[in-house]
Amino acid sequence: MQQQLKSRSLSATELVEASYKRIAATEPQIQAFLTLNESQALDDARALDELLAQGGEVAPLAGIPVGVKDNIVTDGLRTTCASRFLDNFIPVYDATVSRKLKEAGMITIGKLNMDEFAMGGSNENSAYQVTRNPWDLDRVPGGSSGGSAAAVAAGQVPFALGSDTGGSIRQPAAYCGVVGLKPTYGLVSRFGLVAFASSLDQIGPFARTVEDTALALQVIAGHDTMDSTSANVDIPNYVSALQGDVKGLRIGVPKEYMGAGVDPKVKEAVMAALRVYESLGAQWEEVSLPHTEYAVAAYYLLASSEASSNLARFDGVRYGVRAADPDNLLDLYVQSRSQGFGQEVKRRIMLGTYALSSGYYDAFYLKAQKVRTLIKKDFDDAFSRYDLLIAPTAPTTAFKIGEQVNNPLQMYMNDILTIPVSLAGVPAISVPCGLADGLPVGLQIIGKPFDEATVLKAAHAFEQHTEHHKLRPQL
Repeated sequence: MQQQLKSRSLSATELVEASYKRIAATEPQIQAFLTLNESQALDDARALDELLAQGGEVAPLAGIPVGVKDNIVTDGLRTTCASRFLDNFIPVYDATVSRKLKEAGMITIGKLNMDEFAMGGSNENSAYQVTRNPWDLDRVPGGSSGGSAAAVAAGQVPFALGSDTGGSIRQPAAYCGVVGLKPTYGLVSRFGLVAFASSLDQIGPFARTVEDTALALQVIAGHDTMDSTSANVDIPNYVSALQGDVKGLRIGVPKEYMGAGVDPKVKEAVMAALRVYESLGAQWEEVSLPHTEYAVAAYYLLASSEASSNLARFDGVRYGVRAADPDNLLDLYVQSRSQGFGQEVKRRIMLGTYALSSGYYDAFYLKAQKVRTLIKKDFDDAFSRYDLLIAPTAPTTAFKIGEQVNNPLQMYMNDILTIPVSLAGVPAISVPCGLADGLPVGLQIIGKPFDEATVLKAAHAFEQHTEHHKLRPQL
């Protein structure tokens, strides 16, 4: 697309129109978008075409369509977090990543569906619609960034942004057979990302190839003074890092990630991927991350605690939907929150408030923080011996819509292989590594903090020696 835009064999307007044409054809089945930005997107594309016609200089990704998860604020474009609470919320500023997309000349096609306030693993918790997996319309696309993954898999947009708190980029990328990257915590600014769990949330890209993912990361990565948790680190050229080979790379395979509960066909796809790395000169061996079994419990205590604090701002007073005819101020709070929040959001607020309450803080929240430290130490120890860790992204392929929605504990366990990575704050990418019963399987490649270059290099090497990323759903 870049080459065709530069050679003028394709215009930005044609590219944007093609995206909306594809959305019109597939959206009745997929339901990935909550809000479209068609008028503004076409205006932006025409302005870019005029600049190109005059021989003007443009950024590398100028004119390329992109979808944005609906918890990333966009100036003048409705941002709902897939919640009735923010049904009427139109931001008056851009998130840092939204601004960076504009500066790169990328054209925002619309806002993508998600689990409400990013709480969920299947996209069934959206207050508006259930996004469907393009590979099998009866199955979930994963969550919470299911709309982003499904839109890329369905060919509606070549790029999308999502957010990952406990696996919400990697798991839907695996389910939908696309590439999804969770960067190191702090590499990408969270300013303008509606907070779920502030110590875990991280924005990252979806694309169809590792090279495209690297291009997107190049745009959004970097220090931001508007985000106090933003890391001031040098940003390498991620695309140039893809040229290296992986000979001599040391890979650890956590035995806890290949045990009971992991579908045998998923395990076999991962083992096949390891054989590819062996053929390329990399070395791998089994490693133990002994505190993995405590990760899910620690995560849901910490994430829910932070959610209960962050979501206190939604009170029906400052913004969002307000309950009609309350008796008094307290009744306004109660009615607005009762009507505005869905069941999963309420469940996590209650759990988090309980964990933070007097008499339980030390027993639950503080202990979970200590366990988080132990989990991070597991990764530190492993990375003292290995360059990368490799594991399945999810224990199974995409499950059917409605199959787990009434069993929260079973739903939470789908993130068992992604949550420890989020607690440790390290980067990880999910790339397609095969099919199991016709459904995509994701390979999770985990790296050292701020070593996205090695993660991308390893993912790209695997991709170049396999055909999995070329498979497309038959829509």
